[in-house]
Amino acid sequence: MLGDRAAAEDCTHDAFERAYRNWSTWRKDAPAEAWIHRIAINTAISYQRYSRMREVGQVIKRLGRPAPSADPASVAERSDLFSALRKLPPKQAAAIVLRHHHGYTNREIAAALDIPERTVASRLAKAKERLKALLEAPPRTQAELDLGTFTEDGVPSD
Repeated sequence: MLGDRAAAEDCTHDAFERAYRNWSTWRKDAPAEAWIHRIAINTAISYQRYSRMREVGQVIKRLGRPAPSADPASVAERSDLFSALRKLPPKQAAAIVLRHHHGYTNREIAAALDIPERTVASRLAKAKERLKALLEAPPRTQAELDLGTFTEDGVPSD
């Protein structure tokens, strides 16, 4: 079963030791050989399981622990989607987040925000259109940001 003579000898020793310690649990109507055989098989299976865990432990020791991954919250905050969500009006952003992040239905969103269901549908549609426009827009240069040349900001440029 194990493919290793030394491991088989260790398991045999452990199996007989377990049988000796648990001899009082043996049922007299069952053959003792079958009972000891079952103990030996279970011992070999346990040995294989623990040897696989030891191998994994050795690999981790050799390679080292993996580096911690980036915090999902900080990755999300740096994303284009998060930036676009922050540009939405609060009511539209609330509807989008409740729908697509929390998975609420229109009825549940309407109850949470105390508005009609049709209003939820309208806010979601407007928010999706605005997000699409924000995410598809070409990135603006730093010069455009500094001069305030955006047509949608409503402020005349210098």
